Amino acid sequence: MKQRNTTMLLLLFLIAVWGINWPLSKIALSYAPPLLFAGIRTVIGGLLLVAVALPRRGKLQFAKLWPVYLSSALLSIVLYYGFQTVGLRYLPSGLFSAIVFLQPVLLGIFAWIWLGESMYALKLFGLLLGFAGVAALSIGGLTGSLSPAGVGLALASALSWALGTVYTKRNAQRVDMLWLTAMQILIGGVILLGAGSAVERWSDITWSPAFIANTLFIALFVIALGWMIYFKLINEGEAGKVGAFTFLIPLVSIGSSVVLLGEHITPNLVVGMLLIVFSIVLVNVNIGRQTGQARRRTTH
Repeated sequence: MKQRNTTMLLLLFLIAVWGINWPLSKIALSYAPPLLFAGIRTVIGGLLLVAVALPRRGKLQFAKLWPVYLSSALLSIVLYYGFQTVGLRYLPSGLFSAIVFLQPVLLGIFAWIWLGESMYALKLFGLLLGFAGVAALSIGGLTGSLSPAGVGLALASALSWALGTVYTKRNAQRVDMLWLTAMQILIGGVILLGAGSAVERWSDITWSPAFIANTLFIALFVIALGWMIYFKLINEGEAGKVGAFTFLIPLVSIGSSVVLLGEHITPNLVVGMLLIVFSIVLVNVNIGRQTGQARRRTTH
């Protein structure tokens, strides 16, 4: 019971900080170009995690494990944030985020194929219902014609995030999870910062107290603690189950956007909330049922 309560608290923290990240990032982008901002916040988050991991420096094994660190950085950080940053130029943010949060559906399917996690009709239906809820929340952001490039970049962002999560789970026994999280964020941040330096200008950054506070908050809570908790949960539980809860992130994002950016609540919000709640219930209740059935089979 204690472990379950801890897991739920970690999930709630993750949903809260990753949800508020969207409006905070939108505010920060009024002070800095996108790639440089992405690189700065990610490098800071990576350095914070490296400082935490230093007492366990013997578990780093960089010479042996650098391919794992680099591959994870490319999938979970560089491609995910890169496609996301560029793609937001082509689609409204609401619609873009709805497509990105196809990730839990992809993660549930990939975890079934590559991680051996259970998959059955109601679980898949629950995952699809969650995506429908996210789409309902964000459909109001759709204006004008769809951009094929924007849709493709959003799908690529969701795909890279799902593949990065599965890759991390598959390699969890080979590496120290704290070092994997720290190195993938630091390496990914350095790559993003290099790309930003090549195509953007540092002189375009306004180093105001608001921007600095915003960036430090995101670096510490969203990136450093957020990714560490996410991979801890993925490593200790079913990836598909954890992924299903991420459907709540756009809900928090919309709520915090109403408060911070003055955006309006629409009927889509109510419909989306109901669909998301039903999605999480379907995925998690059936996981418990399957576990109970498996236990009964082993005792008879």
